[in-house]
Amino acid sequence: MGGVSDERAARMRLSQLAEPGDERLGAELAASSARVVLERIEANDRTLRGVEHYRARLSLPPIELDAAIVGHDGRYLIPGDGEWPTQLMTLGASAPWGLFVVGGELRSAAARSVAVVGARAATEYGLHVASEFAIDLASRGWAVVSGGAYGIDAAAHRGAIAGGGVTIAALAFGADVVYPRGHTELFARLRDAGGVLVSEFPPGATPTKPRFLLRNRIIAALTRGTVVVEAAHRSGALNTAAVARRLGRPVLVVPGPVTSSMSVGCHRLARGDEPARIVTDASEIIEEVGLIGELAERPDPLRRVRDSLDPISLRVLEAMPTESAVGIHDLAVLAGVDAGATGGVLLRLVAAGLVGESTAGFVRVPGAADTVLRRDR
Repeated sequence: MGGVSDERAARMRLSQLAEPGDERLGAELAASSARVVLERIEANDRTLRGVEHYRARLSLPPIELDAAIVGHDGRYLIPGDGEWPTQLMTLGASAPWGLFVVGGELRSAAARSVAVVGARAATEYGLHVASEFAIDLASRGWAVVSGGAYGIDAAAHRGAIAGGGVTIAALAFGADVVYPRGHTELFARLRDAGGVLVSEFPPGATPTKPRFLLRNRIIAALTRGTVVVEAAHRSGALNTAAVARRLGRPVLVVPGPVTSSMSVGCHRLARGDEPARIVTDASEIIEEVGLIGELAERPDPLRRVRDSLDPISLRVLEAMPTESAVGIHDLAVLAGVDAGATGGVLLRLVAAGLVGESTAGFVRVPGAADTVLRRDR
């Protein structure tokens, strides 16, 4: 059978003959072994739909995995392996039949992961948000998954590394290929930090536009939810969000300026028939994708001195002129409070340092009522 001796080798060979996500081939693999499917292709079995297309690449030499990627800490995973992320099988017939992996342990990294995706032509705002989200997610023990491209993807990967965490790059080309070339250092840093490069494509495979879309379903299926930071009207990130939604995973978006073309896609997702949830920080992301009880941290509102005053005291204080002194009787009229009560309030306000006393009357201390009270931790 052309030297194919086991299921793993057969699936590697199929990765050369067919493009990922081929549902016809996926259905065949669900019904029989990869070895049997490969034998049918080699025998030109016409009962196998599309066999003529699979045979078009038979002249390619079979992959020698050791020579191709093992030197880069690589391996080829198939369903049933201990490292295989079982959540990928939710893709059904379009699920990957194998993955070329370089770097850290994939299954453990993907078990608690979030996709952070967006535009290549990102704005400074988008790059900042993606980086900050990734830093915070990584520091809280979440892996960040993205596509290894320029823009939001790169900011997400770099942020996760800076946050001391793990990041996974799902690639639209061979795991031994660096694309774009400017990411040679980024991919090296990713691996050094325990991150993972993942690809369905055989070593040496080059990127094409359709392959980027195929790659997106892996990003969506690996993770507990997808965050779209920036996306134009026609953006690949919207494709990732659509897959996540089909799989029943949360789709989250970052709002942007209404004048920015790079936020049009995000706003469209937020206003859709199934609106995406708006998130503004990592804790809100975790609340949406985490386990029950992993709630976002609620803002700790600043409490000012004025917030501790009773209604009558606050009423008297606010009635005081800001630029001149006032006597008790005039202040009582301004506040609409009995003169005796006003006098008692003024004594307490003076003691609290909110009001000063002079020969001309009582003077409000500027800004004193807006002092932030010390918060107990």
